[in-house]
Amino acid sequence: MRIDVAATLTVSSPAPATALLQVAVAAPVSEQLTVLSGATSVEPEELEVDGARVHRLELREGQTTITYSAAAETGGGPRPVTPAEWAAALRPSRYCPSDQLEGFATTEFDRSLPRAELVPAVAEWVNRRLVYTSGASRPVDTAVDTLLAGQGVCRDYAHLTITLLRALEIPARLVAVYAPGLSPMDFHAVVEADIDGTWCVVDATRLAPTSSLVRICAGRDAADTAFLSLFGGQARFESMTVTATTAGLLPPPDDAPFPLP
Repeated sequence: MRIDVAATLTVSSPAPATALLQVAVAAPVSEQLTVLSGATSVEPEELEVDGARVHRLELREGQTTITYSAAAETGGGPRPVTPAEWAAALRPSRYCPSDQLEGFATTEFDRSLPRAELVPAVAEWVNRRLVYTSGASRPVDTAVDTLLAGQGVCRDYAHLTITLLRALEIPARLVAVYAPGLSPMDFHAVVEADIDGTWCVVDATRLAPTSSLVRICAGRDAADTAFLSLFGGQARFESMTVTATTAGLLPPPDDAPFPLP
């Protein structure tokens, strides 16, 4: 299935600044990235950072408009879990303090279940425990904050799912994706977990079909997968639009873990 994606971001700055951009599809069939900053075209510098495609931009004074579009194909082989990924995805991280929820997770879940059953069981538990509420969480909230609040957005669902899985000694990480069928449309955050040596996706929000997701990047949590990071000066994020469409019919969201290429 062909998926067409696009994103437009606007940033303003009273002085030159540096931006790190993560909106590019991991494996595009075709793509185009243009940056107009201070009424001048800017050439992005692509960097390879832990498997992600990161673009560094030197922004000029004034308004900057970033436009990205790409076509991608669903399908492809599963991703094996490397030893380095296994180690990174087991450790607590900034937004996923799994060491704080080990006792809680052991009480709530049956560790003896096969991972193919335990991973979707955790995602289902998070889906039932949280209420999806736009604007309910802060950028600094951890999974513990989300658990106590009982509400959040996709990144909060992902952080809580990751934290509980790591507390159960299952390697898990956050994946930023384009998600056809998502409403309202935005960048989306889902979870990849190690199931028998393969990265498999679950989405506790159930807002989009996992089999149609298009990978952008993966990381320990949202600190590694932010679509835009600004450094220097007083650069300010102004606006964003995201689209992800396909000509075919989308399947309904499901609970089964899915290997995302």
